[in-house]
Amino acid sequence: MSATVIHDVSRHIGALGRFVEVSPGVELHYWDVGQGPPLLFVTGWTFTADVFIHQLAEFSKDHRVIALEPRSQGLSTTTAGGNEYATHAADLKAFIEALDLTDIVLIGWSAGAAETWGYVRLAGLDRVKAHVCIDLSPKCLSDDEKTDWVEGSLADISGAVMTMASRGTLRDFVRWYTESVMVQRELAADELDWIVAQSATTPDWVALSLYAYLMFADYRPEASLLDAQRPSLFVVAEHWADKARPYLERNWPHSQVEVLGGHMMFWEHPEAFNAILRRFVAAA
Repeated sequence: MSATVIHDVSRHIGALGRFVEVSPGVELHYWDVGQGPPLLFVTGWTFTADVFIHQLAEFSKDHRVIALEPRSQGLSTTTAGGNEYATHAADLKAFIEALDLTDIVLIGWSAGAAETWGYVRLAGLDRVKAHVCIDLSPKCLSDDEKTDWVEGSLADISGAVMTMASRGTLRDFVRWYTESVMVQRELAADELDWIVAQSATTPDWVALSLYAYLMFADYRPEASLLDAQRPSLFVVAEHWADKARPYLERNWPHSQVEVLGGHMMFWEHPEAFNAILRRFVAAA
């Protein structure tokens, strides 16, 4: 499909909205701007890639910056099957091969890191220059909640799943999560509505499937491979840094750990986040 220019990201920074077919009938939408070494951002659970507008603007000055929307998110094809992170990883592999990307800095926000780690599981490190995880533990649930960095207790995760399932809509959940976890300051009504809208393209049943898969996945082997063989960075939100930092340093001692803001720190604090990422990329 030929490139088209669509909605706000294209108007603000001149990025092209493109599509690539990764399996029969499944097209992934992505933003593509700039020239140079590739930075590939993969957005998080249910969100569009528009959340990376500040990174697209900054890093396209000297890099090719690609921001990808996985299947059933944003403008990518919504499918009845494949809504778990093993298939998303296979989609990412097909995407990288279709664009023939090499020496990539892979950057996954939240569940997007499940896709980048999943890609490493499938394809290894030949095309990967470095890896960045934005605020996700390689294993979201653990038997040792006291010392391990986890998404929450089993009771917390069970409650979240039941809440999403019983309400029949994600909007209330995403609105609450945005105000309590993702952004630290009080949001104006239009800002909050915009963030919630970035999640609204994903059907509720798809979101529930993705969330449940993520909670039980284990990407510690891939994090270890990256820690040993490639530059690796974790950017962690402040609210759980006291547990996340020692956990990461204990298990992946060669990886860099930075602490900043809330779960969506790259959007709320773009200058500080971009400075962290630029230093890491320059040294990688």
